[in-house]
Amino acid sequence: MLIYQKYSVEMSRQGISTKENKNTTLTITQENIQIPEAPPIPGLRFRHYQGKDDLPAILELTNLADEAEEVQNLDFVSQADGIDDLLEINMSTTLIEEYVELVHAPDIPGLTFRKFRGEEDYPHMLAIIDGSKEADGSERSDTLEDIQRNYEHLTNCDPYQDVLFAEVDGNPIAYSRVFWDRLEEGIHVYTAFGFVLPEWRRKGIGTAMLLHNEARLREIAADHPEDEPRYFQTWATETEKSTHALAKSQGYQPIRYGFEMRRDLSEPFPAAPMPKGLEVRPVQEDQIRTIFEASNEAFRDHWGYREDSWEEFQSWMKAPTFNPELWKIAWDGDQVAGIVMNYVNEKENEEYDRKRGYTENISVGRLWRRLGLAKSLIVQSMKMFKEIGMTETALGVDAENTSGALHLYKKCGYKVTKQATTYRKEMK
Repeated sequence: MLIYQKYSVEMSRQGISTKENKNTTLTITQENIQIPEAPPIPGLRFRHYQGKDDLPAILELTNLADEAEEVQNLDFVSQADGIDDLLEINMSTTLIEEYVELVHAPDIPGLTFRKFRGEEDYPHMLAIIDGSKEADGSERSDTLEDIQRNYEHLTNCDPYQDVLFAEVDGNPIAYSRVFWDRLEEGIHVYTAFGFVLPEWRRKGIGTAMLLHNEARLREIAADHPEDEPRYFQTWATETEKSTHALAKSQGYQPIRYGFEMRRDLSEPFPAAPMPKGLEVRPVQEDQIRTIFEASNEAFRDHWGYREDSWEEFQSWMKAPTFNPELWKIAWDGDQVAGIVMNYVNEKENEEYDRKRGYTENISVGRLWRRLGLAKSLIVQSMKMFKEIGMTETALGVDAENTSGALHLYKKCGYKVTKQATTYRKEMK
């Protein structure tokens, strides 16, 4: 819920009013706002302020309202001669209140919650992630560029509505984000995740943010078909103890497990010849979209599948880890038969003093399964990584993969190093 206090525009001919300029409580539904007293005018809707893109419309409407002499309490806007002037107006008197009242917020002096402010929040996000990873046992090396690239290619998520920050005395100490997906199996999953600095955990902040996120996800779900199952979702590795505790406390149940696996490249490699008629060729730039589409198709029958968008893939294409020269792609003529999208995270290797290559996004098309192709591509990848100076490889796998991936990886010498849990709760 948000309390709008700053303005009141009377348009009495149509019945659009804020009634005596009192604080008006508004309920958010995706980008639209439901106002109980709204008149039944076809096509009429209310929505949130969406940043600088709205300023031309604000200026135009202000000028029109000035002409009609129907503006009240908009003096700060009438003082602006143009968009530049609007941008310079103090944010305390903008049309939308950025701070959010959480119903279940703990009573902590100086604690406030607010919305996403755009690029200026990226350093805050990075600081919270970096400040959390030791306590969570997470090995990750994020950069500002990583965060920016990710937020430029979000799917089913509007950060200005779906990101929430917690601050104490104006200093960000936690943030969360929500998004949704429709899975191939015909269900909707509504995912929430977040980070809280360790010194602010176990004080009710994470719980309040999760409950707020669930409310936001229900608003998003209101626009989706009602005849399909809906679930809240989150996840945690075995070392993220706080996330496990929070999920369980709010009724989430573990429904699937995954493993992180590692392989020491000093150990011997198993024999793994290529199936007859197939060959591995260097990746050409004009083949990347074809390989991406083949990967999507190969994963279609896996648990929890939803089709990756080209937009998301393009985000990775801009990352330092994107290097098709390391990929192992098996071809049957002009058809993609099998894929291993190898990469090296140099920053992560430097931070954790290791030489690791990742053998990820391993897939084989249905026509070429049970031929030993995946094993051959994995072994070729491991040998390649050893040749370029890596000492280990790693991957992630669904523990219950129906194609037998876990068994295959163990045969290739991979060993489980960490377990991850996916949690769900039915949306009611």
